[in-house]
Amino acid sequence: MDVDRLRSLLEQVKSGEVAVEGALNALRSLPFEDLGFAKIDHHRALRNGFPEVIYCPGKTVEQIVAIVERLTLHSRRVLASRASAEVAEAIQVQCPTAVYHAIAKMVVIYGEPLAASDHTGQSTASAATQGTVLVISAGTADLPIAEEAAITAAEMGSPVDRLYDVGVAGIHRLLASQERIFAANVIIVVAGMEGALASVVGGLVSRPVIAVPTSVGYGASFGGLSALLTMLNSCATGVGVVNIDNGFGAGYLAHLINQPALTAAAGEG
Repeated sequence: MDVDRLRSLLEQVKSGEVAVEGALNALRSLPFEDLGFAKIDHHRALRNGFPEVIYCPGKTVEQIVAIVERLTLHSRRVLASRASAEVAEAIQVQCPTAVYHAIAKMVVIYGEPLAASDHTGQSTASAATQGTVLVISAGTADLPIAEEAAITAAEMGSPVDRLYDVGVAGIHRLLASQERIFAANVIIVVAGMEGALASVVGGLVSRPVIAVPTSVGYGASFGGLSALLTMLNSCATGVGVVNIDNGFGAGYLAHLINQPALTAAAGEG
């Protein structure tokens, strides 16, 4: 149940189109629905501004499809992260509108059409967003995490720009795109190896930089720990760090930063 659907339901009750009992039935599953193996949080969109996102690893295909089926009854857009091709195919059988982004391993399930996105992970600005979220990756090997971040922010409603394969080993590639970097309102920097790119970008801009360490790298990178520690120890100001390979968390956070209207509303009352 998202804000728009709840508002519409309340207006229908007010106008007499929907009886009170009918409204109660529609709200009966709030705040969660117990499926036995999962308790689906239908209330999350009202609290956090976006429906519960399905993390697929560790769940069976049948469990994921069942969760998707229930979530789509209450939400116009549902995301499933870290989904295999097998999971995506099963979801698409259940929901033909679902789109699979193979690089990001993310499935986006659409209900009622929303004007903010063209279903390819590219969004246009809405009234609630302040500017563009720019996703920067150090290397091509970082693309799965970068795309996870970009698609998450885009599907939540932020306009997204991408600047890929501009790591510090060829810093001129980054500096050639300074206008795009300076135009962004929030920047996500995705980097493995030693993770130095986040500090470089942080030293160039006066905008929030969300650093995402990836597990890309040779032995001494320790599966992303080296990049994580570099980013945490950045001397550049305005750099925040999420967990290793957490492109989803970075995209979600970037969108929240990028929508001051909702931030202000959350502080009211």
